[in-house]
Amino acid sequence: MRSPRIPLTPLEAVTAGLLAGAVGTVCLDAVHYLKYRRAGGTDNPPAWEFAPVENWEKAPDPGQVAKRVVEGFTQRRLPDDSAWLTSTIAHWAYGSAAGAAYGILAGSLPRPSPAYGVPFGAAVFAGDYVALPIAGLYKPIWQYDAETLAWDLGAHIAYGTGTAIAFWLLSRLGTSAVCHRP
Repeated sequence: MRSPRIPLTPLEAVTAGLLAGAVGTVCLDAVHYLKYRRAGGTDNPPAWEFAPVENWEKAPDPGQVAKRVVEGFTQRRLPDDSAWLTSTIAHWAYGSAAGAAYGILAGSLPRPSPAYGVPFGAAVFAGDYVALPIAGLYKPIWQYDAETLAWDLGAHIAYGTGTAIAFWLLSRLGTSAVCHRP
């Protein structure tokens, strides 16, 4: 007979979600890396993932968002030499934070399921195409070609699926192997 699932505590759900979001970020980056290689790129995965960002004009979108937040809060300009570190931290923090939100939501359900990853990834994709055009970092979604959107949607579905599977595994481990609560 199967024992009933002990729900995660809120702290466990957030922690598992943070870790799962990092796994999901690896999955998203794997899709983007595949696209890079198909286009003729030759860097190995670590060199590609952690490629130098020389200045803010070349910084990816997560870095641009972080720059705006930090500069708005501190009322000081960030120097170009901080573009790489800020962009890298922002990319991984965004993926992990979205995973934490997933953890709170999925952890509150009777049975988290890896199948929830597809709609979660699609929701993150849609959110990006709402928020980033407002920030002036993306064009409106209808101005992108179908191939670009398909690759980006696929990367976000990989993110959501990786996050959901990792969360599901961590929640099973956490409740049966790690968190023996009365």
